[in-house]
Amino acid sequence: MNVMTAAAIQASAAQSTIAQYNLAFQVSPIVLQGGIAQNAQGGVLPIIALYGQLGIFNSATDPSEFFAQYLPLPGSTLISQSVGMYPFANQYVAANATIQQPLTLSMLMIAPVNQPGGYVTKLATWTALQGSLQAHNAAGGTYSVATPNFIYSNLLMTNMQALPTPEGHQQMVEYQIDFIQPILTLAQATSAQQTTLAKITSGAQITGAPSWSGNTQAASNVTTGLAAALAQFGGQITNQ
Repeated sequence: MNVMTAAAIQASAAQSTIAQYNLAFQVSPIVLQGGIAQNAQGGVLPIIALYGQLGIFNSATDPSEFFAQYLPLPGSTLISQSVGMYPFANQYVAANATIQQPLTLSMLMIAPVNQPGGYVTKLATWTALQGSLQAHNAAGGTYSVATPNFIYSNLLMTNMQALPTPEGHQQMVEYQIDFIQPILTLAQATSAQQTTLAKITSGAQITGAPSWSGNTQAASNVTTGLAAALAQFGGQITNQ
């Protein structure tokens, strides 16, 4: 009896783990940040909140109970670099001249009608979803997407399109959502601010005397000549 109870407990724990995995990586792996989620708790908003199923997230265990499921598509990048193809001073430098490229991620959204009355509410649900995502993108909102191998953050949505429908199936069920992770975020730009500009911003003392970056003598000659020409032109107008 005790052995069976232990086996039942292990089976229940396994089912719970699978359910948690499905919820995290299939039901709601996309989380909105900033944008329309700015006033949400913690400044984040799971995508299931956009179609009104946030309330059943903790109670439902079967992914088919939700409006949509998500799967990462092949071709997503974890590291992307290109090699500089311009002339180098020496081969040693050329061997290290790589340029970091933005990361890309594509998710497959599967949203069939699987609830009673689903065909009636499909248009309204999709209209609300499209409007929310469009407003979030327009407000500069970003996304975090959890995949089984990696969690992407600070993503921008670049495209959302319907995929071809297999013959004999429901129409417009599968969608592809494309994201890109910019190389430079606002936080990274702030931390990379030049030392001199940072000192100016904070009002700190700058050592050394400022100097022109160009040919000061040439600039001086041009300015003097222009001033003289304007003065001469003004005198001619006064004498007329």
